[in-house]
Amino acid sequence: MNDLKLMNLLKEVQNGGRTPEEVLESIRTNPFTDLGYAKIDNERKMRQGVQEVIYGAGKSIEQIDGIVKSMLENNYKNIIITRLNEEYANILKKKYNLTYSSMAKFGIVNYEEERDKKGNIVIASAGTSDMSVSEEAALTAEVLGNNVTRLYDVGVAGLHRLLAHLPSLNSARVIIAIAGMEGALPSVIGGLVSCPIIAVPTSVGYGSNLRGVTTLLAMLNSCASGVSVVNIDNGFGAGFIASRINKMESVK
Repeated sequence: MNDLKLMNLLKEVQNGGRTPEEVLESIRTNPFTDLGYAKIDNERKMRQGVQEVIYGAGKSIEQIDGIVKSMLENNYKNIIITRLNEEYANILKKKYNLTYSSMAKFGIVNYEEERDKKGNIVIASAGTSDMSVSEEAALTAEVLGNNVTRLYDVGVAGLHRLLAHLPSLNSARVIIAIAGMEGALPSVIGGLVSCPIIAVPTSVGYGSNLRGVTTLLAMLNSCASGVSVVNIDNGFGAGFIASRINKMESVK
């Protein structure tokens, strides 16, 4: 159940149109929308602060279309579709207000781009080949209401490129460090800043890179404190947890 529906139910109680018991029963019986092939979790935003996200890979265009349609009927905005291929995106654009990044394979339906955003998340990626994962992380963080600074192609093969951006790195509340190959970038950044770092290994690299496995293991063994690691090519996961960290209130 989204915020608007919940508010309407509470107003009905306030106006005497429904009893608290009737509203409670309504909430209990409407936890999700069952489409047969998908069960849309309508209460996720109330529980977790962020509504359900559509993972596009492996779904047919009919399934994605049906999920989007149902979410719109329930007044969802900023509907994220990750791993959305360009063919499906072009079909959806004909029916919905879809913002799409072909580089990140990332779609947003009914994007509220001009709303206020909080804090500062820095996305630092090692090379141009890592940009698809970097953009998935950046767009995720932006849609979830965060200010994002992008630092691309600042890998350790030319360390001066990273050091030129020290003021930006030090302004961040959280940094997402994205790299393939030997995955050294998060460790280097970890020795320069005091904020949390989320490392994202990518599948970029030559044969012994093992499609990101060696990068993942290198990041898990980082000697820098304050570095955590998400799965290979998981830009979405990094952007999501960075948003959580960025929006945490300081403990007094």
